[in-house]
Amino acid sequence: MVILIAGASHTGKTLLAQRMLEKYSYPYLSIDHLKMGLIRSGNTSLTPADDDALTAYLWPIVREMVKTAIENDQNLIVEGCYIPSDWRQDFDERYLQSIRFVCLAMSDAYIDAHFDEIRAHGSDIEKRLDDSGCTLDSLKKDNRAYIEAFTRCGEHVTLIDSDYEEAIRALLDEC
Repeated sequence: MVILIAGASHTGKTLLAQRMLEKYSYPYLSIDHLKMGLIRSGNTSLTPADDDALTAYLWPIVREMVKTAIENDQNLIVEGCYIPSDWRQDFDERYLQSIRFVCLAMSDAYIDAHFDEIRAHGSDIEKRLDDSGCTLDSLKKDNRAYIEAFTRCGEHVTLIDSDYEEAIRALLDEC
C-alpha cells in the first residue's frame, strides 16, 4: 500500500505521515526532503520558491518511486505539497488499486478561529527555519487553491473545519 498525502501548507501532512508511520510502521518520504536534496546538491537550479516548477520537476521522480514501491509490494507513505491534483492520470488501475490518497485542507472559518494555534504547531514534526510567509491571507489562499484544484479533479478533500485532532484520528482509522 502506498499512501499519498497532499495538502496546503501547515495542514499537518508531515504530522499525519508521522502518526501513520507510528501506527502502521510504514516508512515515509517527505517530498520536501527530496526537493532540498536536489537543490542543495546542485542537481537543479530551482529554488524553494519555485512551487509550480518544483511540482513539474519532482512529481515524475516521486511517481516512479511510487510505482517501484507497488511493484515491489512495499508499503510507503509519501507526503508533500508537490503532488499534482491530476496525479491519477499517471497510474493505470494496477497501481491505483494499491494507492490510498489523502488531501488535507482547512476552511477559512477554521483558519480564522485557529490561526495562532496553526502557526504555533508549524514546527511540531519538522523545525521551520523561516515561517514568516505564513500569514492569515496566505493560508486561506493556499487552502482554497488546494480545495478547488483537487475537487475539480474529482478527489475527496478532508476539510478541517472544527476539530483538527478528530479529523486526523478519522484518517488514521480509515487506512
